[in-house]
Amino acid sequence: MIRNYLKIAFRNLFRNKVYSTINIAGLAMGIAAFLLILEYVSFEKSVNQFHKDLPDMYRIINLDIKGNTWGQVEPGWAKRVQQNFNEIKSYCRFSDDIAKGIVKKEGRTPEIFRENNIGYADGNFFEFFTFNVVKGNKTAFNEPKIVFISTRSADKYFGKEDPIGKVLTLSNQFGTLSYSVEGVFESPENSDIKPDMIFSLKTLENPANLNGNDWADPDNLQSQYINTFFLLNKGVDIRGLENKLTKYREAEKKDKDGVKFRLQAFSNLHLSDKLNDPYQTTGNVQYVYTLGGIAFLILLIAWFNYINLSTANSLKRASEVGVRKVIGATPGNLILQFLGESGLVTLLSFGFALLLVYLLQPLFNQLIGKELSLETLGSSYIWAIGLGIFLVGSILSGIYTAYALSKFNPVKILKGKLTKTSQGAFLRKSLVVSQFSISVALMLVTIIIYSQLRFMQNQNLGVKTSRLMVIRGPEVGRDSTFKTRKTAFWNDLNGQSYVKDYCLSGSVPGNWYNFSTSGFTQPKSKPGDELKTYSFAIIGDRYIGVYDLKLKAGRNFTPQETGVEWNKNDKVILNEKAVKQLGFESAEEAVNTKIKWDERYLEVVGVLKDYHHTGLQKAIDPMIFYPQNSSEYITVNLTTDQMQDKIAKLETIYKNYFTENPFEYFFVDENFNKQYTSERQYSRIFTTASIWAIVIACLGLFGLATFTVENRNKEIGIRKVLGASVASIVGLLSKDFLLLVIIAILIASPVSYYFMKIWLSDFAYRIDISWWIFAVAGSISIMIALFTIMFQGIKAALVNPVKSLKSE
Repeated sequence: MIRNYLKIAFRNLFRNKVYSTINIAGLAMGIAAFLLILEYVSFEKSVNQFHKDLPDMYRIINLDIKGNTWGQVEPGWAKRVQQNFNEIKSYCRFSDDIAKGIVKKEGRTPEIFRENNIGYADGNFFEFFTFNVVKGNKTAFNEPKIVFISTRSADKYFGKEDPIGKVLTLSNQFGTLSYSVEGVFESPENSDIKPDMIFSLKTLENPANLNGNDWADPDNLQSQYINTFFLLNKGVDIRGLENKLTKYREAEKKDKDGVKFRLQAFSNLHLSDKLNDPYQTTGNVQYVYTLGGIAFLILLIAWFNYINLSTANSLKRASEVGVRKVIGATPGNLILQFLGESGLVTLLSFGFALLLVYLLQPLFNQLIGKELSLETLGSSYIWAIGLGIFLVGSILSGIYTAYALSKFNPVKILKGKLTKTSQGAFLRKSLVVSQFSISVALMLVTIIIYSQLRFMQNQNLGVKTSRLMVIRGPEVGRDSTFKTRKTAFWNDLNGQSYVKDYCLSGSVPGNWYNFSTSGFTQPKSKPGDELKTYSFAIIGDRYIGVYDLKLKAGRNFTPQETGVEWNKNDKVILNEKAVKQLGFESAEEAVNTKIKWDERYLEVVGVLKDYHHTGLQKAIDPMIFYPQNSSEYITVNLTTDQMQDKIAKLETIYKNYFTENPFEYFFVDENFNKQYTSERQYSRIFTTASIWAIVIACLGLFGLATFTVENRNKEIGIRKVLGASVASIVGLLSKDFLLLVIIAILIASPVSYYFMKIWLSDFAYRIDISWWIFAVAGSISIMIALFTIMFQGIKAALVNPVKSLKSE
């Protein structure tokens, strides 16, 4: 019997080639999109989940009076709280911000690279976290001047050599120190902590290794620069421990800053377990859930196609069902047969979907910026949920189709009295509306995201970013001649005809500030004002001119002021937001006033008009500019012609003064736009998803149009004989479908508007959702649907009516 069912199934597939092709193609496209997006969701849900003590691992974070949170705390808390609270079994500190610098492999031809993905960590790092150490002994990391490197770095620096015992030299803000390589570890992609090199934090316990940066003392309670993780004992009351830690902090800190300690589960560090989690995460749970929803909706469109076309095509098989019922087939037999046919279509579709995934995987990986494959599905439990959704949906769509085909009355069928029911027509129309509602909604989301992205990229930033090239400052060779060589390099830059101007700074637009800090007050400040936070930027005297910033009041720094040592400086410049936050009534009032920063007094010499130092996702921060000739960044304003030649000349000049440093540069405008990478990724993914969904929906529409034409073939012939034009026949066939698309637009528009208003609320500067967005999306949808229907309509209208009427 099963063999017979399979024969019939294959025979029907080949007999109805158009419907079979559309069904299989639509389902294959839906399944392929579902699998690809499920790869991404699985990867995101698997991040950090491989650590063996994960349920008891927590990160301590700060919570201020405004509800803002950040993960860096003072390093001295770790040892103190472990000694005072029995709930804490152990701790491990890790910082990936302060280690950045230049790493050199000693040898005849030294390998020199600037490394940004490196950090300092406690000696128990490889026992606290579950990273696989493939070479070396974990306990060796407990000593100072030790470095463990990733397998990537081992290949990069040592190739086939055994790296154990070799020496790497790190030059950064702490000077130049040599470290012995004592271990090689695997740095998995599904981890938030995935450095290329980890240097022993114990090295910085020696004041001689700090290069005057006393703020980095691992025992201090003044500088917040490190992530601290705790391993808690089983059954700890998290809320109770948080309160204890906060009270302990208040007792130990002399300055009352209103900051509280909170514990964030390490399992929620990448993705929070709920949408309204206020704590900072490295991933975006809303993005993941949204993509998961899109995957399901695209698969839903494909299932709707299958149900629509199968039920529409049921009249063709009515006689077959009637004969089978007359000769004794039960409803169960018929359901089993048609369910088998549905399973065969699904199986064939799944096979083609796997082929599509294989072909599209490189493009998808490029789209999301990750290297994924079908193997990624096994990295988390998401594959089980995806499989469940796929199986349940496939079975339900198959059962409904089989049930619809098996319930025909054999007497009516064989008497030729079978007619189309209004229920069946209503179902098909509802499914078409649902398909196009989803497609139009995705299209609207795409247009809104793209419009917001364009708005941010084209907004007046209040700062010049074009034709500005930034050279990374030197790290290696900070000896007694370093200051002289820096000055000579700056003078050499000044003498180049193609260099209009240059400036020095510790931060540039598009990058984060040097740091954020509080403790500022002015003579009229109120209690609590010292808790307000300000972003701090270190700049030279040419910074304002090179970046074309505008002074609201006062003056710029002088060259003499930027040459003063850090602790001896007593001048600052504010932006307008800082003036307001400090409580000044005007920029003019702020100028020449001395503001207090903890125990120091700083004179405000100028006020800058507000500008966007970072992207438009967030509001302009209150900023304080501090004068210092920092060598972190050197911004060069170049003439526009023959750019590559000028870059080559600049590299030669740079190498003359800083031989052992790599020449690295970037352009300010390109660097600034990198802040919108997430939005560009949103736009690309939604564009792709909306096109995919529309194609699948149009496949179904094409199939239904074909079915309609076949059923109204004789009607069309009669109309042509009576003088109907091609245009009138096409209009007759199109109007019902276009009405359904218009209904879909009316449903999708308010839903999209509601959710996109919520999405846009996360941006400090955003577009208004205009009526034209809905008009464009609606027009595109109507034109696509009309084109799909017209193909069959014109084809039917051009057929000789003799052919359609000759059987009468």
